[in-house]
Amino acid sequence: MSLVLRPAAQVRLSAINPVAQLVALGIVSVTLLTTLDIVTPTLVLLIELAMLPAAGIRSPIELFRRTWPLLLGATMVGVVNVLISEDAGPLVGLGLALRVISLALPGVLLVASTDPVRMADALTTHWRVSTRFAYGALAGLRLIPLLITEFATIRLARRTRGVDAGRNPFAAARLFAGAIFTLLVGAIRRGSRLATAMDARGFDSGIVRTNARGSVLRQRDWLYIAAALAVCGAATAASIAAGTWAPIFVGG
Repeated sequence: MSLVLRPAAQVRLSAINPVAQLVALGIVSVTLLTTLDIVTPTLVLLIELAMLPAAGIRSPIELFRRTWPLLLGATMVGVVNVLISEDAGPLVGLGLALRVISLALPGVLLVASTDPVRMADALTTHWRVSTRFAYGALAGLRLIPLLITEFATIRLARRTRGVDAGRNPFAAARLFAGAIFTLLVGAIRRGSRLATAMDARGFDSGIVRTNARGSVLRQRDWLYIAAALAVCGAATAASIAAGTWAPIFVGG
């Protein structure tokens, strides 16, 4: 099982500026974090699922490959809250799981449709983020797929040498920890070389850098933000109309 983090090819959602997508993500997050009902995250999640084809995610298999850690985490959140809380029933657990998925899925849409270079350009242009931070983060993001590939290579190399845990969970945990440590050592070495190379190219010079590609907020970006506001407002209104809205800032 592998986790896919790379952006898809140019898709319809790629036309939206990354900053606009981040603003929309913030709107969704504020909406979902200020209420505890089940209607609001359900309606928001339905809209997010409808947007998956626009991000290049058209098959359930592709969706699962990109979101299986999210689905696992949401399931654990729901189950654990039902088990340890005296007041939480299955409906509360389901609502929490839906909220986790609804909060994280916009990030999946962003990663699937946005090239990290465009993200760095947009952040430095519109939000005046430090170029050192933005392009350092860009370099780190570019290394994530490589780390995933290296982890798979380490596991295959050990299996080729006959190092296999079989069905022993303790041996599997020990081998997994060893593979993670090997990967960590390699990542630190690669990060040090990358930092040295970036400093040699003047990323830490303190000189104001120009942007070769540029980043422009167009009308469609503002419409995208307005659509996010409309969806969150409609979901909240539907929850209020259904009598299920439970804002966290109102004591009960």
